[in-house]
Amino acid sequence: MVIFDPAKRIPMNLLKNKKIKYLLFSLIAVTVIIGVACFVTFKNYTSVAVHEAGVLFFPTGSTFDQQLDTLRANGNIENFDRLVKYLNLRKVNNIKPGRYALPKGMTYNELGIKLRTGNQDAVNVTFNNIRTREKLAGVVSKYIEADSLSLINALHNKDIAYSYGFDEANFMSMFIPDTYKLYWNTDAEGFIDRMFKEYTRFWNDSRMEKLKNSGLTREQVSILASIVAEETVMKDEMPRVAGVYLNRLRIGMLLQADPTVKYAVGDFTLRRILNKHLETDSPYNTYMYSGLPPGPICVPPVAAIDAVLEPEEHNYLYFCAKDDFSGYHNFAVNHAQHIRNRNAYINALNQRGI
Repeated sequence: MVIFDPAKRIPMNLLKNKKIKYLLFSLIAVTVIIGVACFVTFKNYTSVAVHEAGVLFFPTGSTFDQQLDTLRANGNIENFDRLVKYLNLRKVNNIKPGRYALPKGMTYNELGIKLRTGNQDAVNVTFNNIRTREKLAGVVSKYIEADSLSLINALHNKDIAYSYGFDEANFMSMFIPDTYKLYWNTDAEGFIDRMFKEYTRFWNDSRMEKLKNSGLTREQVSILASIVAEETVMKDEMPRVAGVYLNRLRIGMLLQADPTVKYAVGDFTLRRILNKHLETDSPYNTYMYSGLPPGPICVPPVAAIDAVLEPEEHNYLYFCAKDDFSGYHNFAVNHAQHIRNRNAYINALNQRGI
């Protein structure tokens, strides 16, 4: 007959067996040891790993050893060996290239998961006031892994431009100045592809309806907007300036835009356009060639694009910078009025020795 201990619920006759006792106590001991080990492991990996906030960059093609060297040198890790043990435990032998922000107080477990899953942090890429492809490449390369040379080559690549529906001359009209979130390990073609997606989003139904009413193409709007942007920095004046050029285009009149001459000459620092500059033979010289130039003379800001899409309706055909150098312009309906405004401005330039 088997007698049970009501407290332990273990058969008493079994406890009399030494082997059973040994196995039972061994099991208890192992359980305690495992429990302690789990507790220590949990405590270790939930403790603070990052004692100072920092940012890590893992370049494309870097080896795991190089990535560990980066972590050791720049990660502000409290106990580097503990982190390596965690990565080994999770069988991590490579970290996805990218930019990783490590906030102060991050635990080993949080850091390990971030590195193991490749949960990199995006960067804010901002560009505006861009006139050339080289300048765009130089600005963007400060934010992402792609260097300026690879970006320049891509921006000048005819095949890439054609693949997005542009030609080499008007390709820059695809880039809309703004701030974008991109991953740091973006390459040159990845950047261009992202900009095309942003360009498509920019030309929403509202703008496409205005485009239809304008009678222009998206590329022509950007080209004219680039001229408007170079003529005035005053957003409230842009629709009026756009209206002048649209009036000229309608009647087949030369645009005679000074900024296009600066572009043709290759010198945007010119403060005065002389006759010798007007003789520059270039399709961008709107004193010599009618209509719009073949491409934008800068990357036009959104305000200038919207000004072309919603121009001020008026009869002005001329405008000239005000002689008070306020940045605003005097507008004229006929040439006689324009000459008076122009002479006043020239006198102001002469007085200042410009």
